[in-house]
Amino acid sequence: MTSLPLFIAPTRFDNPEAALAQVQAIYRSSTEHLRESLRRFVAGEDDGQPVRACYPYVRVRTTTVARADSRLSYGFVAGPGSYEITVTRPDLFSNYYLEQFRLLLKNHGVAIEVGTSAQPIPVHFSLAEHDHLEGSLPPERRLKMRDLFDLPDLAAMDDGIANGTHNPAPGEPQPLALFTAPRVDYSLHRLRHYTGTAPEHFQNFVLFTNYQFYIDEFIKLGHALMADAASEYEAFVEPGNVITRRTGTSARPGDELGAPPPRLPQMPAYHLRRADNSGITMVNIGVGPANAKTITDHVAVLRPHAWLMLGHCAGLRNSQQLGDYVLAHAYMREDHVLDEDLPLWVPIPALAEVQVALEQAVAEITQLQGYELKRILRTGTVASTDNRNWELLPSHGGNSPERRFSQSRAVALDMESATIAANGFRFRVPYGTLLCVSDKPLHGEIKLPGMANTFYRERVDQHLRIGMRAVELLRQERPGSLHSRKLRSFAEVAFQ
Repeated sequence: MTSLPLFIAPTRFDNPEAALAQVQAIYRSSTEHLRESLRRFVAGEDDGQPVRACYPYVRVRTTTVARADSRLSYGFVAGPGSYEITVTRPDLFSNYYLEQFRLLLKNHGVAIEVGTSAQPIPVHFSLAEHDHLEGSLPPERRLKMRDLFDLPDLAAMDDGIANGTHNPAPGEPQPLALFTAPRVDYSLHRLRHYTGTAPEHFQNFVLFTNYQFYIDEFIKLGHALMADAASEYEAFVEPGNVITRRTGTSARPGDELGAPPPRLPQMPAYHLRRADNSGITMVNIGVGPANAKTITDHVAVLRPHAWLMLGHCAGLRNSQQLGDYVLAHAYMREDHVLDEDLPLWVPIPALAEVQVALEQAVAEITQLQGYELKRILRTGTVASTDNRNWELLPSHGGNSPERRFSQSRAVALDMESATIAANGFRFRVPYGTLLCVSDKPLHGEIKLPGMANTFYRERVDQHLRIGMRAVELLRQERPGSLHSRKLRSFAEVAFQ
């Protein structure tokens, strides 16, 4: 017989706070059961009884296409039927869930059902941040643990819903959100691993960069803002969950648990936190589309309001100068990492709110207008390639990279921007790209160490401040307006 937590019966709610409280109760009961059972197993108590606990689910049923009028692109189901999703971490996603529940109740006027699903919680996903109970087990006990506890099941974590390839079986509910609970939990654990910080610290606006110079400058700005008692940001968080509080604020329980890691993680993240979670997270994703896809695959489950790429690129036009900016309004995808998930024939549109904010931020920070602004800011197609040494391929022939870039009308080339934009489109996360020209390989201006270092130090501060100003402008947008209908299909899930 399997050991299960105390059963909590499915209940219908017409109040979002009550529905959230039920989700919290089921999740708390399930995870406490798993943690306590694992503690007993690690202590040597073993009756050979399998242990299981399951995620909460949320379900709505509607019999009509009628719904309240809404200017938002989310918050309603596509039509009559039953819609359901498993949910996790109501502590982390409480505000998000409340908003989704509120909109469903408002738009459809039907009750929200909350109950215990049949989807097991993998035991590792039930552990708290600093729980590592199984680490002391000998190999034979770890092997036995696999027989008694549920482990992550990759079949429950695919991206079929987001990709539009999910086909429910006859009688099975339609999905209510892009991600199942196991998929969310998987990404939360991956974020800890890749960025060195807990998911709780991530903010609703994310900057990605491909150069450490930007991170160095962000750290300087972060500590300077923490020394300013009037700063709008309450804390600055670095890898290892090292927290610096703003001057005049007190440390909170748990702050002391942070410690700098012995070495930086693969894609370190830094967070300027605001009380409403609308601060800025910056991640050094390194070089290449594989890293760009990896990090955005996982950040997407946090449902940020926007992510922006700030980095350096090769300028492809002779009229460009080193230090000029490129605002991407289209993307040529030669990164290949998303070809199976998002076909190349799918266009990646520019998003008006993001484009306007980036252009306005450039104007404000550079103090340029009119022709002078246009002289340093080029709008056009950005090509992203997975071949860092594309310049070494033959420039003649019928299908050379140089010819393809010319036919695409690309004005700049990098290795990450198209991936980040395409994954933003795939996961319905607003995106944008502002790059800075650091070399012109087609015109004899290539990166040389001395030149590059001097150039980077002169330009990085301005570029980063432009990105941060763009976030401030986006933050002023009407709530929900950033989540453009351009990112939603005609048969879309209800959750943002």
